[in-house]
Amino acid sequence: MPMPPDGTPTTPLAGGTDGPRQLRPLLDTVLEALADGAAARGGPFPAGGPEAVTHRLRVAAEPLIPETGIGSHAALRTLVHALAEGAADPADPRCAAHLHGPPLAVATAADLAASALNPSMDSWDQAPAASALEQLVCRGLATEVFPHGTAPDALVTTGGTESNQIAILLARELSRDQGPVQIVCGNNAHHSIRRGAWLLGLPEPVTLPTPAGLLSPAALDSALAALRGPVLVTATAGTTDTGEIDPLPQLADVCAAHSARLHVDASYGGPLLFSHTLHNRLDGLARADSVTLDLHKMGWQPIAAGFLAVPDTHALAPLGHHADYLNADDDTEAGIPDLLGRSLRTTRRPDVVKVAVTLRALGRTGLAALVEHTCAAAQRLADLVEAHPDFQLYERPTLSSLLFRPEGASDERVAEIRRGLLTDGRAVLGRAHATDHRDGTRRLWLKATVLNPHTRPADLEALLKIVEGSAAR
Repeated sequence: MPMPPDGTPTTPLAGGTDGPRQLRPLLDTVLEALADGAAARGGPFPAGGPEAVTHRLRVAAEPLIPETGIGSHAALRTLVHALAEGAADPADPRCAAHLHGPPLAVATAADLAASALNPSMDSWDQAPAASALEQLVCRGLATEVFPHGTAPDALVTTGGTESNQIAILLARELSRDQGPVQIVCGNNAHHSIRRGAWLLGLPEPVTLPTPAGLLSPAALDSALAALRGPVLVTATAGTTDTGEIDPLPQLADVCAAHSARLHVDASYGGPLLFSHTLHNRLDGLARADSVTLDLHKMGWQPIAAGFLAVPDTHALAPLGHHADYLNADDDTEAGIPDLLGRSLRTTRRPDVVKVAVTLRALGRTGLAALVEHTCAAAQRLADLVEAHPDFQLYERPTLSSLLFRPEGASDERVAEIRRGLLTDGRAVLGRAHATDHRDGTRRLWLKATVLNPHTRPADLEALLKIVEGSAAR
């Protein structure tokens, strides 16, 4: 590290008036390394399996802490290249395994600004403008979910898991004087529901069978009739495996009849709210007591970009917390905003910046176009699978995910096909177990999740051709 005569380090900083000038040449190095690494990868996934990827990374990263540093440009060039070469690239249409979307360029650029400014969202004096922006975005998004709410509000989270866990925490705290809250969910619920109950010391959730993939209002009604004490029902708007949406209006009716709270995990399906043609699939969402959104899925944000929305900001009161060095009473009384009750975390990034820029840049119409295109692309892929004599489609997609499998293949063969595609680096597909509607047998399926808004029909045809070739080996 260069040192001036007075001993002060001169390593450049990203902030301040000189920060942009210092960042510019480094960004050129990063962008070149990203491009070169992607070219070296040559596809959606690094070939060779875990050992080959680890070997290439070690060559680039070791020694990790040299006695004398190799310099900023060399370190960026080698490590960013290695990361890009060894990455799963969600911007490639053949990378379609998970709810892992390609981030928008405008959102990524906004995230750079957030990193350079580095506000810490635990006290106003560390993040004056960012905290004001967060308030605007949280209230705006919550109003999209709860247009008739008393005072809609939302919290920024790291994603669906944290949002679901906070929803469970709020239900526990708001019913504390009535006894422990009992969670009721479908077998199609995200694993974070059961994990959240465990984490918070609550009873094991009552998990109802979902043979048709959806939480049944009749089954829920029977379950609630047998329970006593406070209950939190969790429904799903966009299941992880198939993207299905529980019958929200009917479930809300059942919850109201039994005075049960309703939480909806809309991590996947929530952005349908932006679409004039698809938003009605979320009818009943506004009747929930809390709703999870996750915009690093079908919102195309860099990770993380989660939210928990409520119809009335007073529902968030149980999260209030005091630390004198962050939210002293006299500061709060003097009008300085209290941020500590806005999260279970203390230090946290201003993830709302990229969301705000995206909302302003694309508007409702632009976001709707992305949502509608990906859902339409999934329908097109379903058409191709249905028309193919050697593949079986599980069912038509509700959102942008679908399951399919080679006709007559064993579960072991399906798993081998998927792993073979990963080893070759030619395609990235997920896997899921689901009941075959034809004979009631639970089988392993390949899962395709279309989240790339640039996907074309030719890309879908090429993806299916690659799977066909792998299945024929």
